[in-house]
Amino acid sequence: MLKFGSKSDVTVVHRATIRLLDDSEIIHCDFEPQHKGMYILEYVCKQLNILETDYFGLRYVDHCRQRHWLDLGKTAIKQVKDMDQILFSFRVKFYPPDPLRLKEEITKYQVYQQLKRDLLHGRLYCSPGEAALLAACIVQSELGDYDPEMHEGNYISEHKLLLKQTETIEEKAMELHQTELKGFTPEEAETRFLGLASKLDTYAVDPHPVKDHRGTQLYLGINHCGILTFQGSRKTHHFRWSEVQKINFEGKMFIVHLTINEDVRTKKKHTVGFKCPTGSNCRHVWRCAIEQMLFFTLPKASDAPVVSGGSIFSWGTKFKYTGRTEREVLEETGPLRKEEPPIQRCQTTCLRRKASSVPATPSTPSQDLVEIRYSSLPRSCHSAGLDGTGMSEGGTGVPLSSPYCPDNTLPLLETVSEDQEIHARRNNVGQHEGEMNDYYFRDSFDHSSSESQLLDASGKPHSRSVTPVPKMQKLQNSKLCLQQKHQHQHQHQHQQQQQLQQQQQQQQSHLARRFQGKLRHRSMRILRRFVPAFMLVLTAFFVSLIMIFETDATIFNSLRKTPEMVAFRNQYYVPLKEFLRTKFGLF
Repeated sequence: MLKFGSKSDVTVVHRATIRLLDDSEIIHCDFEPQHKGMYILEYVCKQLNILETDYFGLRYVDHCRQRHWLDLGKTAIKQVKDMDQILFSFRVKFYPPDPLRLKEEITKYQVYQQLKRDLLHGRLYCSPGEAALLAACIVQSELGDYDPEMHEGNYISEHKLLLKQTETIEEKAMELHQTELKGFTPEEAETRFLGLASKLDTYAVDPHPVKDHRGTQLYLGINHCGILTFQGSRKTHHFRWSEVQKINFEGKMFIVHLTINEDVRTKKKHTVGFKCPTGSNCRHVWRCAIEQMLFFTLPKASDAPVVSGGSIFSWGTKFKYTGRTEREVLEETGPLRKEEPPIQRCQTTCLRRKASSVPATPSTPSQDLVEIRYSSLPRSCHSAGLDGTGMSEGGTGVPLSSPYCPDNTLPLLETVSEDQEIHARRNNVGQHEGEMNDYYFRDSFDHSSSESQLLDASGKPHSRSVTPVPKMQKLQNSKLCLQQKHQHQHQHQHQQQQQLQQQQQQQQSHLARRFQGKLRHRSMRILRRFVPAFMLVLTAFFVSLIMIFETDATIFNSLRKTPEMVAFRNQYYVPLKEFLRTKFGLF
């Protein structure tokens, strides 16, 4: 196999920093240019003693502050080539529908850690009572049974468990910790936490801000159940995977094609579109939806086709699924190993520490920015206290009426808040440097333009000569004659300079007209050549389309079945054909 490029590229070793679910822990992974994303994920899972690797992934943020999941089937360095420092976040990518069906306790603990992050950052929205019970489970898992000698006063207030922790919730959580959860082991408390969290509507939901056809602000969530939409805190639609026939995108539009059973015999097709903030964000939402759908619906990964999401003219529309499906994971019988490794549980206080050795990543915002960013957008889905329709482009919203989550927001801001801080710091440094450079430039310019004009070659100030008044009248007359002569000469020189300037202006205008004429002539010549060529190519293109779609030639059978041609036929060719048939009677 031939490999183009410098020979020294083969020996290059790149280092990636992976932040774990506990922000105070990181892992470094050295990889080579030919290594794919699967190599880094397997390395991290090996360090954590995780065998059920199919539920996890690595997330990163590109230079445009857009989040991505690392493609496990493609070369890793090509996906992060624009990053100054390669930073990944180890996260749960496919939340299991029932976390209790996971085979190993260490995998359940990692899912528990992810859900604890979701609860802390407001993604796992719930009622105040449910929030108190979840917080009590965390306290029981990490502090054990209530001890009056150790746990004095409001001992839960020392731990950051919820996005918006109120005294009412803390008192209820302490009551549950002291009574209902007494005697629970850490494993039992975490199992109770997983069972309660997996039943919430926002379980496994990573909301994406979108707008519907009316311009109403919505939030799109994608999980094992399907595609969900939320308006403020209210769940408005739930498109199950069994109803979704196709998912594609056009520019900023994320499009879902549905087939809904209205009754036993009748099926009706619907098409729903959502407008994303940017085109790259739309592609990210499309890819997340495709991966979730294939993982939870396909019987085996070998059945996964090469999915095409955009039109024939779109970039980045092809996607090949990599890895196993959920059914393949669950069909694996028996224990994965004879003896599971012990679980090293971290304390909640770790969430409040910032290790100096851990680099800042866009997925872990600083504490001051958390309060600003997390108060700007809502979460989803139980109470109707928040309305996303009143949200401006700047991201200001109406707070929730629930006493638990008045400042809920979206994880999308979690991934860009610290990134924005880093960019702001860089911009401030550049701005200060520019101000200093400008200051020195202005200082040198002032000296050269003002002070130097008052100095002669010797460095002394210029002296002005004074003409003495003559005593004789003849001298006065001769002086007047000389002055008149000098004035005539000066006027004559001034007239000559004006004439020269007029001639130069005429020459410049003449040259400019000639240059514009040449440009016009050249552009017309290019246009005369381009138009026939363009018409010829367009004619050949339409003739080719007619031959492909309207004839039964076997040579075009394989071409007709490609996803790109099928999408082009359904979205462009057939509507154009119907339009020409109705208007002009063609075809």
